[in-house]
Amino acid sequence: MKTQHTGLILISGIDAPGVTQALFATLKEFSVIILDVEQVVIRGRLILTALISLDPAHASAIEKDLVETTAKLGLDIAIDFTDQDKADSANPNLHIVALSQELRPEGLAAIAAKIAERGGNIERIRRTASYPLTAIEFEVTLSSRPSDLKVIQRELAEIARDNDIDIAVEQSGLARRAKRIVLLDMDSTLIQQEVIDVIAAKHNVGSEVSAITEKAMRGELDFAGSLNARVALLTGASTSILEEVKKEITLTPGARTLIRTLHRLGHKVGVVSGGFIDVIEPLLKELNIDFYRANKLEIVDNKLTGKITGELIDKGAKADALREFAKVEGVSLAQTIAIGDGANDLGMLEIAGLGIAFNAKPAVRAVATSSINSPYLDSVLYLMGITREEIESADKAGEN
Repeated sequence: MKTQHTGLILISGIDAPGVTQALFATLKEFSVIILDVEQVVIRGRLILTALISLDPAHASAIEKDLVETTAKLGLDIAIDFTDQDKADSANPNLHIVALSQELRPEGLAAIAAKIAERGGNIERIRRTASYPLTAIEFEVTLSSRPSDLKVIQRELAEIARDNDIDIAVEQSGLARRAKRIVLLDMDSTLIQQEVIDVIAAKHNVGSEVSAITEKAMRGELDFAGSLNARVALLTGASTSILEEVKKEITLTPGARTLIRTLHRLGHKVGVVSGGFIDVIEPLLKELNIDFYRANKLEIVDNKLTGKITGELIDKGAKADALREFAKVEGVSLAQTIAIGDGANDLGMLEIAGLGIAFNAKPAVRAVATSSINSPYLDSVLYLMGITREEIESADKAGEN
């Protein structure tokens, strides 16, 4: 097996401009190759590490020059030279993101314990955001490729639920940064309202519709039966009510930032809804949503008939929509993300590469492999490994 002579350089101390430049300016005088580098500054304290390959004959001279350079800067340095098998530098194969408004040590300890139990080693940890949520990324190397990613996702999701942490677990690699599609539920996910409840209230049947919804939540009615029963109560409502509702629906905080950033980074965004295209389509067009599908109310003489026309968008139809969206965009299901809050979203959450329960009911959170329980929809970006700097850049581009 081929080996290479490597040097692990660790520089620490009070941060100041020019430290990184000084390190590499010193190294450029020698025939070295940079294998890895990591830098972090916390409360003004710098930790800078670099792994290099080098000619063993140059080790003493490199160490001498680096010690002189860091002494001038008032920094501490440690260097470890050793022969290393080239195969030892395995790439991490699991990427984990943990989010919380109050990240506590017991939560991270539980995640680390599960990784160790799985025979994994944490190669790198970094913070990608600190406000309004703290986002911590782990790069993990397992002794072998995860044979069943869904099992690991669910194990860590259970730990996250017990510790009030939002979490995402994916395989590492270039695919994480490649083109992806994100498919969202509409009601109580992309927007803050349940559209049918708003229509029902204006038609003075709000309490009756709510009673049917409660039956569905207790499992006494399936989604199709519940939706048909609720829509029947809207019989005779004027289409003018729909126009009023269009003006009243409001986006979930962070929704515009989520969509703008995804588009800016080359991803596609879709919406699939058990609600009504008659109400939501203008908003979807305004947001430049790439793909959408929803139920359509039957209208005769400017009044609702109490029926739905065309295909009913239920749990199965949502999963089918995700498959179709992926096929149209030429990506595998492993490159898809589905986001929803209700039982009728479970089909698409289960087949997506990353299924995220957004402020969902306990039964949905228990099944989903990832979850978000903050009020901000753009938290999804952190779970995707997108940094705060990338989000702010997309925001600025949207303002121009």
